[in-house]
Amino acid sequence: MDWTSAQLRSLVELTRRGTVTAVAEALGYTPGGVSQQISALEKATGMELLQRVGRRVELTDAGMTLARHAERILSTEAEAVEALERTRNEPAGTLLVGVFATAAAEILPPALRRARETHPGVTVRSRDMDVDEIYAAVTSGAVDLALGLDYPDVPIPRDPALRVMQLHRERFSLAVPTGTMAGRDTVSLADTQDLGWILPSADSYYGRAVRTACRRAGIEPEVQHEVTDTAATLALVEAGVGVSTVTELMLGLRASRFDVVELSETIERHIVVVFRSSAEHRPTVAALVGVLQAVAEARRGTVA
Repeated sequence: MDWTSAQLRSLVELTRRGTVTAVAEALGYTPGGVSQQISALEKATGMELLQRVGRRVELTDAGMTLARHAERILSTEAEAVEALERTRNEPAGTLLVGVFATAAAEILPPALRRARETHPGVTVRSRDMDVDEIYAAVTSGAVDLALGLDYPDVPIPRDPALRVMQLHRERFSLAVPTGTMAGRDTVSLADTQDLGWILPSADSYYGRAVRTACRRAGIEPEVQHEVTDTAATLALVEAGVGVSTVTELMLGLRASRFDVVELSETIERHIVVVFRSSAEHRPTVAALVGVLQAVAEARRGTVA
């Protein structure tokens, strides 16, 4: 039958996520684009794959049957790509990499420069994503690998199908409006009890990690501004409306005027590269992972 990998992947993701909107977010499409992929698949098969139940859509029996086979088809396709890459003397091919804001600004540019120099046959394309969606995107094959975040206080679930490799470790400090803690080099989270906070949602890994650390210190942070974007968070601290946790990489996203005070508690985040375990020995994936490791090592040397 005349179908495409993109169409099959949309169908498989629909079984995992349940809504067209969620599939669109995971695959980087619009909801309309996902609907078009499914419609094209129905045309190719000559069968109805979705049915409307109230306000939701559900897969028909035919849709569920095809989705099960689609997973095997996509897996076989990935194996074929790896086998073809192995026929070349040097790594060559195209990789789609999922990135989040900090990684896109601070890690991806030097990695792309190094990749062009050391592996000219590898073409890297990137897709900006919600950092908490990255793991699902790698699992589904929507991206070949991704740069993500892992927090010791709220670690991402470990899936045998994924490899999570640490590249860089960062410790959080506290960003405070200028003069708020004048003369202090170190502050405890307990000292922020009466300060307003700027944090992402408690549903996010980052939001949960900071809240967990605060509760361990005996306080519940009073979140006055729930913000996901790092640059916007830094702007709000500069405006004097609250405090937030920051790392060196986060501070590089925006030139800001506020004070940064070391925290007595240790709160960390780990920048990781995530890829499917089955792709660990795929030449292009191995080459780019090696490049990312080299860039991380160079950054550690510069900081030291």
